[in-house]
Amino acid sequence: MKNYGMFATFVCAPLLFACSEKASQTDEAMTTPSSTTVESQQQGKGKTDTAAEAVVSDIATGVDYHSFSNPDEIRVTHLSLDLSANFDTKQLVGKVTLDIERAAPTNNQLILDTRALNIAKVTVEGEDIAYELGETDPDLGTPLSITLPEHAKSVTVAYSTSAEASGVQWLTPAQTAGKQHPFLFTQAQAVHARSFIPLQDSPKVRVTYDANIKTPPELLAVMSAANDPTTKRDGDYSFTMPQAVPSYLIALAIGDLKFKSMGKRTGVYAEPALLDAAAAEFEDTEAMLEVTERTYGPYQWDRYDLLILPPSFPFGGMENPRLSFITPTVIAGDKSLVALIAHELAHSWSGNTVTNATWRDLWLNEGFTTYLTYRIMEVVYGHERYKQEAVLGYQDLQRDLAALNEQDEILAIDLRGRNPDDVFSNIPYEKGALFLRELEQKVGRKNFDAFLMQYFEDFEFQSITTDQFIAYLDKTLLASYPQKLDRERIHAWIFEPGLPDNAPQPESDAFDTIDDIRAQWLAGTRPASDIDTRLWTVHQWLYFLNNMPNSLSAAQLDELDAAFSLTTTSNNEIAHSWLMIAVANEYKPAYERLYEYLTSIGRNKLVKPLYRELVKTPEGKAFAAKAFAEAKPGYHPLTIKANEGYVKP
Repeated sequence: MKNYGMFATFVCAPLLFACSEKASQTDEAMTTPSSTTVESQQQGKGKTDTAAEAVVSDIATGVDYHSFSNPDEIRVTHLSLDLSANFDTKQLVGKVTLDIERAAPTNNQLILDTRALNIAKVTVEGEDIAYELGETDPDLGTPLSITLPEHAKSVTVAYSTSAEASGVQWLTPAQTAGKQHPFLFTQAQAVHARSFIPLQDSPKVRVTYDANIKTPPELLAVMSAANDPTTKRDGDYSFTMPQAVPSYLIALAIGDLKFKSMGKRTGVYAEPALLDAAAAEFEDTEAMLEVTERTYGPYQWDRYDLLILPPSFPFGGMENPRLSFITPTVIAGDKSLVALIAHELAHSWSGNTVTNATWRDLWLNEGFTTYLTYRIMEVVYGHERYKQEAVLGYQDLQRDLAALNEQDEILAIDLRGRNPDDVFSNIPYEKGALFLRELEQKVGRKNFDAFLMQYFEDFEFQSITTDQFIAYLDKTLLASYPQKLDRERIHAWIFEPGLPDNAPQPESDAFDTIDDIRAQWLAGTRPASDIDTRLWTVHQWLYFLNNMPNSLSAAQLDELDAAFSLTTTSNNEIAHSWLMIAVANEYKPAYERLYEYLTSIGRNKLVKPLYRELVKTPEGKAFAAKAFAEAKPGYHPLTIKANEGYVKP
């Protein structure tokens, strides 16, 4: 997620790194926690005390502290969904059948994760069986305990969702691009799948699934599964996902959607008003896919399509397999923001094929994917763009390092007793990518690419922990390059806050010129009207604005706006940077655009910093509260949760 041809079979070469056996397909590959640790973990799922949070050594690797489920005893292996979408009541209604495997024949207690689900009944082979809903945790939801008959191999739960489900957004026609039909989409990461399916909602549990979805006949349903672009629009749709995926990658959307091909394996779904613009903006997706395959191995998911969502989507993109969900805020008209597409595509290798086992291990998804994103962009759009985007990413990281507590600067973060959504910052993304860039620089790009290709193959369709990755490094890169790599430094990257001394620091000559121009303008020796920006990239614009001093005069702001029409720019990223400057300096000519921006976009990366800056003054807080109140009906539940605290009296 992003807030951010032909190829030869790889042959393991001793000169690159030591060959490793195919990684285990079970949780046995994880470090086995002691019985005492497991017992305390089961008692402490949900909130833990401050002292426990501080003792990182107590973390049991591979234990998911954010799921009530018991996959070590009974594991769900397949889901069959049968749901109807009721737009009047804002509910998904139906049932799910879960196929199970028992670790021991005597294990009969299946525990599922739920959040605000209405459970109608639980059956095995049509017969009602006993179940119990446990105590509700505000972050984790409610455990559903089911007592299974001794030889049951599957169980069916009939249920309906809440209209306020945290992982489902229902939009009225007025909140869509076409203004004619309603829209629904789900967002399951991190632990929101449990708000629309009772299941084992942990990334360590991978399932195949099939689904039958009933909708109003004029609407089309699509899922993170095999979608048929030529399917008849009749309100009754079937899907299959033959590869095992973690629960957070199960996704559904329903709306007035059309499809346009962009290549032999790529295409885009969108509302008709956005379809052509999206297809033109993202036409390089097929080229990105081919580049990634050549470097990191085969694409394992058949097709790679995009779904353009309404602007209330709370993230830039979500890497739902076969069908990435994408914000319309990156349709800029000039392909300047398509790194987001490269990022979601890269997740098809790092994240979807090889997945973090727990949310502590998120950096294994996002750090690897951010690293791959930069590499894809370099090949498709050139080395200079790669350098510029890397510098901006590094500056984003520096801002987070300055703002976060030290414990949140660690890649293998301790999330016990916290909402797993707290894991999302630039730490797993940019710090993780910087760590991999250092490994690349030390062993050489060719050797590191070979390592990554083998890594993706060895752990394909598995969920792994940080500890498993370190053990894999020990057997591969560290064994092959003992003079170039240091285990203590690797440990510092993963388990210590901040950045190690002499960490890689991206640079771009194109930004040196921008620094000179900004300095001249600030000194009053070069008027804004004399700055030639005709050849500037969006990244140069962002660098120019993001590195302005905190305080600018009204005259300076008027001059910039008059010269460059920043208040009316159509690029959402440039607009965000400019509006941040406007809020910090209370530049009122931009406030009408600011209000429109906050009430028309739900992407947290863009709106949350603006709310946070606005509420620093009483007048700004009143402005923010008014905008939030108007925008709230169209915001996603996650956007509401992230921002309502700023505007409360």
